[in-house]
Amino acid sequence: MTKKKIVILPKTKKIISEMGENIKLARLRRKLSSEQVAERANISRPTLTAIEKGSPSVSIGSYLLVLQVLGLEKDFLHLAKDDELGRKLQDAKISTRERAPKRTKK
Repeated sequence: MTKKKIVILPKTKKIISEMGENIKLARLRRKLSSEQVAERANISRPTLTAIEKGSPSVSIGSYLLVLQVLGLEKDFLHLAKDDELGRKLQDAKISTRERAPKRTKK
């Protein structure tokens, strides 16, 4: 089976790159080497490097493991916490359409 290519919009790529940079800065502030963090997170050093570069191909679980090592795992809970658009849609009681009925074979 061929691997699907991940398509990331430039705006999203900038966000994930910034997140990786923030993780790297947090590691450096704590004076931890990449080897120490990778070992404690039970990931390889190349995976940690990819995380710090903001690679979208690294699993979200690996990002969370590194945040846990840095003591920042609770920051993860802030993702999508204030869903302003979703709340407005909910308040407006806009419902999504039901699926069309299946076609019957003739």
